[in-house]
Amino acid sequence: MVFSSTLFLFYFLPAFLLLYLLAPTRLKNPVALVASLLFYAWGGLNFLALFLASVVVNFLLIRGMDRAAGWQKRIFLIMSIVLNVAMLFYFKYANFFLDNVSAVKTALGGGALSWEKVVLPIGISFFTFEKLTYTIDVYRGVNKPLRSFWDFLLYIMLFPKMIAGPIVRFHEIAGQLTDRAAFDTIDHKLAGLFRFALGLAKKVLIANVLGQEADRVFSLPTAELSAPLAWLGAVAYTFQIYFDFSGYSDMAIGLGRIMGFQFPENFNNPYVSRSITEFWQRWHITLGRWMRDYLYIPLGGNRVSPSRLYVNLWTVFILSGFWHGAAWNFIAWGAFHGLFLILDRLFLLRLYKHLGVLSILPTFLITVVGWVLFRAESLSAALDYAGRMMGGGWDTAPYFNLEFWFTLALATLFAFMAAVPRVERWEIGTLAAERLALPRAVVLGLVTAGLLILSTSYITGSSFNPFIYFRF
Repeated sequence: MVFSSTLFLFYFLPAFLLLYLLAPTRLKNPVALVASLLFYAWGGLNFLALFLASVVVNFLLIRGMDRAAGWQKRIFLIMSIVLNVAMLFYFKYANFFLDNVSAVKTALGGGALSWEKVVLPIGISFFTFEKLTYTIDVYRGVNKPLRSFWDFLLYIMLFPKMIAGPIVRFHEIAGQLTDRAAFDTIDHKLAGLFRFALGLAKKVLIANVLGQEADRVFSLPTAELSAPLAWLGAVAYTFQIYFDFSGYSDMAIGLGRIMGFQFPENFNNPYVSRSITEFWQRWHITLGRWMRDYLYIPLGGNRVSPSRLYVNLWTVFILSGFWHGAAWNFIAWGAFHGLFLILDRLFLLRLYKHLGVLSILPTFLITVVGWVLFRAESLSAALDYAGRMMGGGWDTAPYFNLEFWFTLALATLFAFMAAVPRVERWEIGTLAAERLALPRAVVLGLVTAGLLILSTSYITGSSFNPFIYFRF
């Protein structure tokens, strides 16, 4: 069930909010849990029992780990990690490895392998990361384990963040799972509703419009791509994935805030970054922090020799690419970003310092080329497409309708206006506000109503409503 669907907006969400807001405090968690289970069952009923079983086993292992000491504590940790990683590996990567083994076998003259394709459960990557962070946080003593299995299940299954994050680490909401009184205010609920409406508008009014044209361009035969058309398709996808994914994160954060949860921010105007290093401090922030704290730092972080540091960076980003998708183009995308992170440390950051604000342009162009690797159906298709961007003819002018050009201009404005520091400070202050004076509350209410009307009108009048991160 997608947040931008009529089913969610007109049926599921109103019914849930009515029950949740009217429920007494002691029943809010049960209402949220039942709603989350129904939400997941709608699109992943075949896997619901499997996920519930894995949550039960994890809960028991972590309770055992909390009671154990010494080497026994580490055994429980390893068992939990192996269980979660094995599930992720089987469902997400089994087809990839079997495909490649089959290809090698065929190349050596043998017969191709045949197997029944493994179906990817919705949200398994995010489930896995959150189960791992709970296990590791408890092992490190950051938090005591939850006493109630139902609270633990709610942490894992909470529907606003279930399908595509943000990745909420256990210690960030551990207290809120049992007591949300501090955030249960009218101001928080109004701010949450505004954040949801903003995310919905980003998704359907910008990402969907640009995505429709990006899909059309990427589906064309390579020979039909002129350089301008290839660049416009890549730029359209660059904005589509940002407004789609950040829009979903806004909706998730907004819903959480309405419910009394404070989820971490996931995006901070990534396209105003002045280096790829800064880009990864602003893009999918919760994933970047997870990779830093649970992979990069355990590998040695910055406390190693320069050569080892570069290897660690590249390793983490190749794994990040592989986490996004079981295909060579995702691995190449991770390696591509890892390469530029290394180049930043070698010399690019010094060069960008001299360029000042103009360094936004080369950083954005690097990002656009990287998104071609991410969007293409295969590594060979990505290389062919990038080849047309660099060496295609310039004699054919691309045609797009007026709606596309208007939306592209709007996307460019919203993506880059935070390059002005005052604008970025205002934006952050508006989104993070915890107390709303009456005039501000009225303005936010009117803007929220306007965005909801425009967005729902678009949804009911259009059949194009994809969600990019369902692929992952």
